[in-house]
Amino acid sequence: MSTSNRLPLDGVRVVEFTHMVMGPTCGMILADLGAEVIKVEPPGGDKTRTLPGLGIGFFRSFNRNKKSVVLDINTPDGLAAADELIGQCDVMLENFRPGLMNRLGLDYASLSEKYPRLIYVSHKGFLPGPYEKRLALDEVVQMMGGLSYMTGPEGRPLRAGTSVNDIMGGMFGAIGVLAALREREATGCGQEVQSALFENCVFLSAQHMQQYAMTHEPPPPMPSRVSAWSVYDVFTLAGGEQLFIGAVSDKQFVTLCDVLQRPDLAAEPRFANNALRVALRPELLARLAEILKDHRADQLSAKLEQNGIPYAPIVRPDQLLDDPHLKASGGLVPMETDDGSITDVVLLPLTMGGRRPGVRHALAKVGEHTQEILARLKSRVTT
Repeated sequence: MSTSNRLPLDGVRVVEFTHMVMGPTCGMILADLGAEVIKVEPPGGDKTRTLPGLGIGFFRSFNRNKKSVVLDINTPDGLAAADELIGQCDVMLENFRPGLMNRLGLDYASLSEKYPRLIYVSHKGFLPGPYEKRLALDEVVQMMGGLSYMTGPEGRPLRAGTSVNDIMGGMFGAIGVLAALREREATGCGQEVQSALFENCVFLSAQHMQQYAMTHEPPPPMPSRVSAWSVYDVFTLAGGEQLFIGAVSDKQFVTLCDVLQRPDLAAEPRFANNALRVALRPELLARLAEILKDHRADQLSAKLEQNGIPYAPIVRPDQLLDDPHLKASGGLVPMETDDGSITDVVLLPLTMGGRRPGVRHALAKVGEHTQEILARLKSRVTT
């Protein structure tokens, strides 16, 4: 990214018909990178704005830097306005249930006849195939795609602790947009891009699929796995604090023993190399647990960092709001919300030319930009 105020996607216009997480994530990435992203909401606003419980943070997390337009696309006037607005945009995003956009005439086949340069991005549960008409949720595809099996203990499949497929599905949608924009430069034509939850989850499980293809043994769930490294675990320290420690080479194991002032452990011939230690892993971990139970996490962490041993405290999401690295590196910044309050939000996990694409606008209120956007339409439709 250049040192000017120009962003990579300046001049690109995106209209999104999305809700929940997957489609909004795609739109937010494009918006953060400079595109003008127009979020079309139904009368009363996207219901994601008012989700309770674990969904309460969805809207604030995935809808920054966008404009909000209210249209009732179930009415003739609203549908006509949506159609004309799409025609003024480079990219259209949608993530509604299969068949809905076809019924409204807002499917790719219908729109591409009128707008051949349009890049149309569908975020669905499944790519075309036997499952394509099924409704899907992140949890559904985690069960189907091997992720829940690999995450939980044997016999107890467990979903990951966040919406991994929704978020990554939106990322792949954005990657597809960038590729399609580049291809349009050469061909002059748009295209349909499809991103799907199930295929995303299978992509996450691909390494385990190859493990089976190479060994002909089904991979055990992560809690039951045979670790490739002898010291790669969570230990309980003084006061009940927990710390993950990973010594993944012979040199790191020797260094860890020195840090713990137990060079005798490293000197035992039975622990001379990683393969020998893995074979005796339960015994080794028990001995390390006994040594570590009297160490304070803050003091040990400083020594591990100084000596280049990978480690990590067990951190809750709420504690990340005060993480010194996130704050100092510019990855956690304030944003004005739709109710006028201020909240810290997490930026895209990348830098371009040393800069973090950041928050440019307050979170849009429901319909805040309706008049501005509809004034550009020839029909000047009001809703």
